[in-house]
Amino acid sequence: MTADFSQIRRNEHLPARIAGHIGKEIAEGRITAGEKLPTEHILAKTFGVSRSVVREAIAQLRNEGLVETRQGVGAFVMETLGRGAIRIEQTDLRDRGSFRSLFQLRMPLEIEAAGLAAIHHDDADLKKLDDSLAQMTGAEKWTDQGIVADLVFHRALATATHNEYYPLFIGFIAERISLAINAARAAALLEEIVEITIAEHVAIRDAVATRDPLKARAAMRNHIIGAAGRLDLTLEIF
Repeated sequence: MTADFSQIRRNEHLPARIAGHIGKEIAEGRITAGEKLPTEHILAKTFGVSRSVVREAIAQLRNEGLVETRQGVGAFVMETLGRGAIRIEQTDLRDRGSFRSLFQLRMPLEIEAAGLAAIHHDDADLKKLDDSLAQMTGAEKWTDQGIVADLVFHRALATATHNEYYPLFIGFIAERISLAINAARAAALLEEIVEITIAEHVAIRDAVATRDPLKARAAMRNHIIGAAGRLDLTLEIF
């Protein structure tokens, strides 16, 4: 069967939409187990997006257990038995209660990740955080590339825990939270929301760099509470 990568609507976060589209192709058998996905270059040209957006979409598919990536070779569809069991459809998160539940799950995971990253990070981890911040604060911070950089920051922080499971779970949740980033940007003055978000991420990075787990946890807690508040979501605070 031939995969249908026709033009997709541009009303949601690009990497999530592309991942959802490819995931549907896999679920409906148009891309079969063991089959190699088209290259980043081909997918970027087909969808009319940048390669970094495609890379984020493939990362989401990998987090969901739908594909595996082989360095220097490409991404391949996983056998059915090897696929992950966790899957949350983006459409499910249009329900306010479900979205709030995801934020409640995010709170303990990301706060603990920040504390562990402060203890265990190395120079390479800190560079990844700095690189993502540079993109978040650069000329493209008003665009989808700023959102991509935000997600890269959270995955880099999860990797800095040096616990193999944090990138898996936080990467999965971060992709879903992309809806929150878009919603927050739409609900407020873009310049104000972007600058506040950047400041929160800088505080997290600086706390991690000082190897202060309590300060890092507090900075992440402040960020998640702030992000929820910008969406008019109230979280239980203990």
